[in-house]
Amino acid sequence: MERTEQPPQPERSDGTERSDRPERTDRPAAAGSGRPRGVTRRALLGTAGAGLVVGASAGAAGAVALDRSPAPAPAGGLGAARVPFHGEHQAGILEPQQARVQLAAFDLADGAGREGLRSLLRRWSRTAARLAAGEPADEFENQVALDAGPCSLTVTFGFGATLFDKTGLADRRPVALEPLPAFPADALDPARGDGDLFVQIGADDALVAVHALRVLQRQAAGTAALRWQAAGFARTPGATAHPVTGRNLMGQIDGTNNPRPGQEGFADKVFCTAGGDRPAWLAGGSYLVFRRIRMLLDSWEALPTDRQERVIGRRKSDGSPLSAPAGAGESTPVDLAAQGPDGALAIPADAHVRVAAPAANGGAAMLRRGFSYHDGLLPDGAPDAGLLFLAFQADPRRGFTPVQRKLSRGDGLSRFLRHEASGLYAVPPGAPEGGYVGQTLLEP
Repeated sequence: MERTEQPPQPERSDGTERSDRPERTDRPAAAGSGRPRGVTRRALLGTAGAGLVVGASAGAAGAVALDRSPAPAPAGGLGAARVPFHGEHQAGILEPQQARVQLAAFDLADGAGREGLRSLLRRWSRTAARLAAGEPADEFENQVALDAGPCSLTVTFGFGATLFDKTGLADRRPVALEPLPAFPADALDPARGDGDLFVQIGADDALVAVHALRVLQRQAAGTAALRWQAAGFARTPGATAHPVTGRNLMGQIDGTNNPRPGQEGFADKVFCTAGGDRPAWLAGGSYLVFRRIRMLLDSWEALPTDRQERVIGRRKSDGSPLSAPAGAGESTPVDLAAQGPDGALAIPADAHVRVAAPAANGGAAMLRRGFSYHDGLLPDGAPDAGLLFLAFQADPRRGFTPVQRKLSRGDGLSRFLRHEASGLYAVPPGAPEGGYVGQTLLEP
């Protein structure tokens, strides 16, 4: 498993990477979209948040780097932040990570076919756009989040390999959507992975995320049935005295070396282009690898801190690499050749940061957007907790697969992990105003 990182971090004026989590901002809407400002759920109740500002930021369609300037600070605070649904890329890929996530996969009902899928995606896209604007759903609204603003809600859709056969579209299935290979020590439960349709719902409020999933599930009735569901969390903005990079359930600072928009080659690593065995309908889209990875926390927490640091290759206190002096900071470049006073490698040969480094994997990189989960205890009393690993990439054959193959053979961290569910999905490009996600596939 590659170490899950936080989404792109903005830069200080001096060009150095910030380790704090950025303010929530809007993503660019498609050029000329003229998106109206909708009535929010909170406004419908006439609460104090009726005057919140939820306007979309301006941006040219096709731009990869986002406008990360702080959004207006309305009275509603975090609840007022809005991420437009429409755009060149789907929301929920480039945006800063939210505090909560709901993941789900659906299987199409027998006989639903292409027309059933098209109708469902139209309904889902229309609903996702309304909820992202803070408006109530136009059908199956259950009032669960009626007093909330948009809360940075994003809804991202993906297509599993099995979807194409069920809808008569096998000839349009991408070659890169081939099943992931089996990796050593995998213990995958098929009932908790894969699926025809994948949905990622992120929000800074748990009720807003759950409400969105419930509405989408009810809208799918008769066309698609829920296959599996998972809930995750990250640090809530404002939970610390000052913004800092979040930590995972192993206590490690987690979010240092994720690729960032604006970096050379960023778009080539994350988004698909047409040509060769890459279908035109997926241009501007991506591939998503999902893995449910349980952390063996009892074993991990039994290690002294210095042993934990050597497994990872970074200090727990501030995330600085072991190749740098203590206190150097997490943004200090990792020096894989550095030696300690005894002449041994400062970063051990099986340390996670060494084995997972792009330099050690032919430059392979992914945009990782993982969330922690904690689902109580297993029958043996061990925590059922860990990481909902999510990684967007232009081609899993050149991203996740070679990296995970290497990690499964030589990563010291793998002794403390169990991969228990998996999925691979083609993530279509975003939808224009008036359109729906998947339209490029279903209406060529």
